[in-house]
Amino acid sequence: MNNSQLTAAPPHGTQELVNWLIPDWELTPQTVDAVTQLPSFASKMREAERVCQTPYSEISHEVQDALVLRRLQQMYHTMRLNPLWRERLDAAGVIDTPMSYADWQRVPLSDKDVQRDMFTGDRPGMVVPHDRGGFEVVASGGTSGGTPLEIVYSLRELQDTYQVAGRFMGTYQLERYLQGVDPKWLLTTLADYQMWSSGTMVGGVLQSVPGVNYIGAGPVTAPVLEHMFSYRGPKALMGISAGIAILAELGQGMSEKSRESFRVALYGSGVLPQRKRVELKALYPNLAILSYFAATQAETIGLQLTEASPALTAVPGLHLIEIVDENGRWVSEGEEGELVVTRLHAHEAPLLRLKLGDRMIRRPRLEGPGLKAQQFEFAGRTGDVLHLNDSQYSAARALTSLREELKAGGVVDLDEVAHEVQFVNHREDKTITLYAAVDDVIGLNYRTDTMLGPQGLHRVFVTALPRSLSLFNAGEANPFSIEKTGYTLRLVFVPRYSPEIERTAVGKVPLVRDRG
Repeated sequence: MNNSQLTAAPPHGTQELVNWLIPDWELTPQTVDAVTQLPSFASKMREAERVCQTPYSEISHEVQDALVLRRLQQMYHTMRLNPLWRERLDAAGVIDTPMSYADWQRVPLSDKDVQRDMFTGDRPGMVVPHDRGGFEVVASGGTSGGTPLEIVYSLRELQDTYQVAGRFMGTYQLERYLQGVDPKWLLTTLADYQMWSSGTMVGGVLQSVPGVNYIGAGPVTAPVLEHMFSYRGPKALMGISAGIAILAELGQGMSEKSRESFRVALYGSGVLPQRKRVELKALYPNLAILSYFAATQAETIGLQLTEASPALTAVPGLHLIEIVDENGRWVSEGEEGELVVTRLHAHEAPLLRLKLGDRMIRRPRLEGPGLKAQQFEFAGRTGDVLHLNDSQYSAARALTSLREELKAGGVVDLDEVAHEVQFVNHREDKTITLYAAVDDVIGLNYRTDTMLGPQGLHRVFVTALPRSLSLFNAGEANPFSIEKTGYTLRLVFVPRYSPEIERTAVGKVPLVRDRG
């Protein structure tokens, strides 16, 4: 049954509408062959637009929520055709169709071990076996171990997600910045090789933004960047954080006209240091710097729409985005939890409630008029934790607290001087070293030593660290309890690109590294 067989006059009530969009015979496919014949979820979104006479991203939350829940119910039935997923659901006590989002939160969370077990090797987690063809396999660009973390996509549905995300990106993020009658350019320096998903999949989205010319540049040199920026018209460029940061160096010899044409820098991989933002804006006077949050399993999770707010906006209808507590239940607005993603366009190879390893703060959703979408704010990687004996502290919050203490004491403003920072936890020695890559290594080390010394730095440490606990755990630590751990802090300034700061194979700088 396809969309052309839907009746011409859809019902008016919300539940009746979504039941009409995904009728019962599509909701519960009985065989793998039936799954391959299901109409795409993108086609349902387009039909909802036609009926509501509104762009999908601006349809009421009531209708969006109801349609997504209907799609999740369909995915539940689809997954039960696979014996491994059926066993996993049954073991969690999820034997009936989730009839509400409260029911849905009982579906077991998946992690990257589950992803690896289900979609690597023989790929036993696929509902439609990959020997039938029509799939793409990609691997995580951030994987540093020997075993790749792979995921499988249906090519037909991948094209749908590119179109949905590209249209959203053009309409709600880039349109205000890429103005005028000149050609508009969208570039990426992400690498598209060695199965790295970022260049392939993000590139697919960028190519689908209406009205732009796309360049998949890959890693660039200064002459190549200058050549591309010499093209007439405004430009936006997407890259990992390090790839955006280095543009301040690569553009030094560029003409003023070319530099003025750079309008939007989109950075991935979490955080772009304040020092780098200042350098970029000094060189490129018309530049807006925005976050493009993505992962191997989800090529467009959240987009920062404006510099006025750090909030990331989910693309309506692309994924179900959940911010959950340790029990897999949704946190309240304003609370921090773990990011969980379910890709809605995945008939053949679905993966439910995948933990991506990121911490987010749930923010109030956009209610319109106009855009109606979920919002959340990046709070760090799940693994960005400082372990002091049996206690755990958020490294991102600890860094913020230390920066505030050092700045308030007139010692140093890490935001201004640091290109990169990294905590290294020497557990055996009970020492945490905060490395900061700076230009004036000798001067800053001397200034810190003379103004603070070991005892002064320790006072900063025990004062700042308790503030790295969340509001709900703030009573667990105080300066005295930090003293009792026996831990001390070292602040060490090192040259840029110092080997003291560890990097992944693709150049990312983890905030925390543990050593024995």
